Amino acid sequence: MTAPTATLPDHRAGRWPRSFRLLYAASLVDGIGFHVSQLAVPVLAVSLLAATPGQVGLLGALSTAAFLVIGLPAGVWVDRLPHRAVLIIADLARAALVASVPVAWWAGWLSIPQLHLVVLLTGVGTVFADVAAQSYLPELVGRSRLVAANSLLMSTNATMQIAGRGFGGLVVQALTAPAAIVLDAVTFAVSGAILARIRTDAPRRLPTRAAGGFARQLAAGVRHVIGNPLLRPLALSTASINLTMQLTTTMLPVVFLRELGLGAAALGLFLGAGGVGALLGALSARPLAERIGHGRALWLPGLLVAPLGGLVALIDTGPMLWLAAFGWLALAWRTGVGNVVGVSLRQGATPDALLGRMNATFRFLLTGALTVGAVAAGLLGQYTEVRTALVVGAAANALTWLPVFCSPLRTLRRPPVTD
Repeated sequence: MTAPTATLPDHRAGRWPRSFRLLYAASLVDGIGFHVSQLAVPVLAVSLLAATPGQVGLLGALSTAAFLVIGLPAGVWVDRLPHRAVLIIADLARAALVASVPVAWWAGWLSIPQLHLVVLLTGVGTVFADVAAQSYLPELVGRSRLVAANSLLMSTNATMQIAGRGFGGLVVQALTAPAAIVLDAVTFAVSGAILARIRTDAPRRLPTRAAGGFARQLAAGVRHVIGNPLLRPLALSTASINLTMQLTTTMLPVVFLRELGLGAAALGLFLGAGGVGALLGALSARPLAERIGHGRALWLPGLLVAPLGGLVALIDTGPMLWLAAFGWLALAWRTGVGNVVGVSLRQGATPDALLGRMNATFRFLLTGALTVGAVAAGLLGQYTEVRTALVVGAAANALTWLPVFCSPLRTLRRPPVTD
């Protein structure tokens, strides 16, 4: 059984416990490298390995394919294992995998198939890291502070999108993509070292051994999400957002580098505008949800803001580049708000014993949507035009608020609190 999550003295004093501060620091370090790599890997494929639009789409799909293959069983395994250990092992494994890319490039061995393999295996580590991190958080901060903790983590992640992608673009432009990828490997290793310092100032969680065997435990997590009238529409809406955003982000490197003739630095700055939007969304999510209700904070921004994503499909040099950046920032703001409110709702509506499986089910659906979006973008770019993916993504994204609006979430004032 999972130990009860107590409220720590640090919470009452308004301070975060040391364990959470270390988790936050690890997330901060890891986020820099991750977002640099998110830019550097497709730039490397397009500029140095002459990847086709289809190969770029496959690269994006493989980065998230592990969630479709092992995403659901990972939740059962994470519920059975110490979360901190899972996080550390995942970081060290990804550090080694990512480091192999610049080593192979400098040795003259790197190829598109090898890059695809590294991205796929790194995604396996990300599956376990993401599920464990979101399952670990209620244990470290207590359920009463989940919205505040998620807001802090996601605003930091948004800041890393700005700094990481902008910095990554400059590094790629000046030192080549393989040099930028080295930074990702280093940050994974540093993140693992920081996590190793977490000790026992949070209530100790004992590994869960629920009755019924592996298959029944897995099915229980899926039923909890699909059968819950609050979680089901949230999953559908967020998966739709991920799929439509991925249609755009997968083809942006091709549009910037080949169609518009702009460099990696310009691409990094454009994606960094999305980081600005995500940061503003994460910072405004809590006051917005308190003012209009958590349910309205999930669908109203989609109704009012998501149509601005159509500006991204019109991207060009000159003034249209700035308008497209504004549209991208608006989409990211909406996503930043939804991430904070949605993740807090998921965690609040789920018992401790099901957290790993709930998070794994959401990751399976949400990251699986990224895989589908990347494949669709690659096919559209390969067999029609690259811009078709941007147009389809923008049009579909403008409708992704409907599942929440047509559910009990529409008027939900505050997220539930489940022990």
